[in-house]
Parts: sequence; structure tokens; C-alpha cells
Amino acid sequence: MAGGLPAAEFYPAAAIAEASEKAMARWGSMALEYGPIEGFPALRQQIAERISREAGRTFTIENVLLTTGAMQGLDLLGKVLIDPGDRVVAQFPTYVGALDAWRPRLPVYEPLDWSAPGGTGVDALRLAKFIYTVPNYSNPTGALVSTAARKALLEKAMQAGTWLVEDDPYLPLQFDGATGPSILALHGRMERDGPYEGPVVYLGTLSKSIVPGLRVGWTIASRDMIQALTLAKQSSDISSSMLTQAIALELLESGFEAHHVPSIVRHYRQRRDALCAAANAELGEWFEWEMPPGGMFVWMRGRHSAIDTDVLYGFALDAKVAFVPGSVFDPAAKLRSAMRVNFTRSAPTVLEEGVSRLAVAVKRYMASNH
Repeated sequence: MAGGLPAAEFYPAAAIAEASEKAMARWGSMALEYGPIEGFPALRQQIAERISREAGRTFTIENVLLTTGAMQGLDLLGKVLIDPGDRVVAQFPTYVGALDAWRPRLPVYEPLDWSAPGGTGVDALRLAKFIYTVPNYSNPTGALVSTAARKALLEKAMQAGTWLVEDDPYLPLQFDGATGPSILALHGRMERDGPYEGPVVYLGTLSKSIVPGLRVGWTIASRDMIQALTLAKQSSDISSSMLTQAIALELLESGFEAHHVPSIVRHYRQRRDALCAAANAELGEWFEWEMPPGGMFVWMRGRHSAIDTDVLYGFALDAKVAFVPGSVFDPAAKLRSAMRVNFTRSAPTVLEEGVSRLAVAVKRYMASNH
């Protein structure tokens, strides 16, 4: 239960095989070449139209950079924006992939406070190179940030004159209710149509709605930012795969997600419910959590100060079960009272067995402290 992966048994292999044949028939050797650094032009246009529909205003191809998964977008942002010692205000706890991407750049982190009255102040944001947020079903917490909190943060970012990075990989995985507008949409509606020129940098991906193996992601930003990221990307990989981008184009044009996503969401909801039900029965004495309204994770927080999930992890491995300790989501590695548990990768019966093993590990760990 440590991974952060979709369920392989729901990967649409037949649909991808069919889309591959169509892509090769349509594009031929063009799909096998090095391509534009910015990505396959027809797919960039498709993504521009997709984001325009979601945001309620027009974005153009100039606002779109295709990347090798959204993860590459995070890496490129680090290369473009971060020098050693620069401050990053990041949603806390923070996605470990972002921390890994920026670690070589040696930033200094300040937690983004959504919850306190007024949240993180404008003065703190002025000192930051950018703000990093995952408003929809955050990794690791699964939390959904309210529209009011998004608006408040956007207003502060605009006052501070700093970039606001909105990482949105889990948008398709909505179990209960809807997410509300993205921060990109909230700002985009303030502008006239045409190329977007605002401070929001939005990251998206097909890894959760179709398959991670396509490695198709995108960054939506102002033209100047897209140009800077493109220059950084050129020295990173020359170009992403034109072949997988051509396959992705076929899938998106066919409306495949509209049929596929509801199916996987139904299965993932069942898995979330199974995990939380088992945890209520076996782990409630030691941990507390909220049932996430979407995404892939349950964030369990220790009820007792004696619980150290870094130490508990060793007991869990002895019981042949795994989770991710909270410390890896803290730039200072001090958050040792929580753990991230994934429910999307495993069937309900496997999750129930995993929780039983975890309960055994917790009992042994707690006994060792007395």
C-alpha cells in the first residue's frame, strides 16, 4: 500500500492498440521522428481546447508545452525558477516527487497554510520564487481545497507578484462531488481571451485518466514561461515521444476518457471505501483520518505522540505490508507522526489483508515502546 500507482488491471490495452494502429496510419513516419520541443502540434491544440473548456476561456497552442508526464514539468520549473537558497512556498505536506525534482536546486521551503485565518501572508509570498499547490486530492493527504481558499491564494499571489504552480494530476479521480474551478480557470476568467499571460502555471497528465506508460503530460502557462521551459526542455530530452503523443491524440479525439474514467472511478471508490472500513475496524485506536473525496491516498495521522511512522515502517515490513512514512513529504523530514496509504493499486480483499497486517505491526510496535 506504499505505491502511488493506478490499477494495472484497468489499463485499456485494447483501446491503446487500436489507437496505435490509427496513429501510424494517420501520421506514418512523422510519429517516429524527433519532434518539436513543445510537442506534437495537433495534440498541443487538443490540450489547448481541453483546457479552454475546463477553464471557461480560450487558451491557445502558445500556452501549451507537452512534457514526459507532469513530473517533467516540475523538473523544468525547478531548472527555470530555482537558484540555491531561493524560497518556495509549498503546500504542506508536500508531494515527494516535487521535493525530489527540486532537491538538486537547493531551495528553502516555507509551508503554505491554507487553514489558518488569512493563511500564508502576502509578505511571505513576495519573498518566494513560486507557490506550489495541489488543490485537488493532494498527494499525500487526499485533501480537496475549497474554491474560496483558492481564490484567496490567487489574490495574494497576484498582490505578491509571484508565480503560482497548480499541480493537478488527480482531477479525473472524483468520487464524491466535484472539485470546483481550477486556480488557472479562476485567473483566466479575469483576462481577455487569447494567449494566456497570467501568473498561474498549470500541470496536467493522462497518467491517471488513461495510463502512466504513455508519459503524456502538459504545462499551461504564459507564453514567456512556456518559452523558458521549452529552452530548458531542449537540453533535457530534445523532444518527448511523438509516437505516444500521437496515440494520446487518437484517444482524446475519440472521447475515450468519457467512457473509461467513470469505470475506473467506480472501482477506485470501492477500494477507498474498503480501505477506510477496514481501518475503522482495526486501526482507529491509533490513527485518525478523513475519507478523501477523490485521488489515490488516505492520510493517516497518529493519535499518540509516541507513534513514529519511520520506526513503525520497519515493523510493517516484518509483517509484509508497506506504507509511506510522513517524513518523506516534509522537506525537513520532521513529520514522523503520519503515513500515506494507497488504495487504487490493490483489490478490496488485498487492502483488507493489508490493514490486518498493518494492525499487527502497530501492536508489535506499541508493545516495543513499553
